[in-house]
Amino acid sequence: MTVPTTATATAALSQGSSSGVILRWVAAVLAERLPPEATLLDVGCGQGALAGRLHTYVGLDVIAYPELRPRPEIEFHLADLNAPPFPLPAGVADAAIAVETIEHLENPRALMRELTRLARPGGWVLVTTPNQLSWLSKLSLLCKHEFTAFQEGPGLYPTHITALLATDLLRIARESGLQHLELRYSGHGRLPGSARHYPAWVSRRWPRGASDNVMLVGRTPS
Repeated sequence: MTVPTTATATAALSQGSSSGVILRWVAAVLAERLPPEATLLDVGCGQGALAGRLHTYVGLDVIAYPELRPRPEIEFHLADLNAPPFPLPAGVADAAIAVETIEHLENPRALMRELTRLARPGGWVLVTTPNQLSWLSKLSLLCKHEFTAFQEGPGLYPTHITALLATDLLRIARESGLQHLELRYSGHGRLPGSARHYPAWVSRRWPRGASDNVMLVGRTPS
């Protein structure tokens, strides 16, 4: 398929990667819920850093990054993530995830509906995005009138275009029919005005304020 040039150019700004902290966090949550033989669908997969962590991996993105090399246990499909439905059948995966992807898209509700469609009955949907309720983000909004992750700059706007609160994620997930909803926080957050991060005890005590990223986990109806 041919993907619109503007979508490809915008996606390229992110280099198709997420931080190791986020990837380890996502992998740990998936390991709690999925057996080794499960199929994982990674929407906005980028370089495919989560490939190989489960038996079968299906990646979907607007760019085919060379780092994600197809092999027997790995599939890749090219798709414009702003134009669902994606070229996959319903119920294709035990878990459908979008890691640091929803903030890049024009219609977060369309993405959540599509993740719900692509997860099997009783399967999992997992979405992560920047946490607008962190202390850093709130301070940025107060002082600069814009969220930290949505300022103009490398890897930010125009790559990040849709800022969502935790309540937005919950509402969108309910509207999409997901059940057993849970919010989690990364426990990794940058101190305002510094490149340093909060100590672990602060993140454990106040996870929402001291975390740069939030995760929604839900389950499709059985």
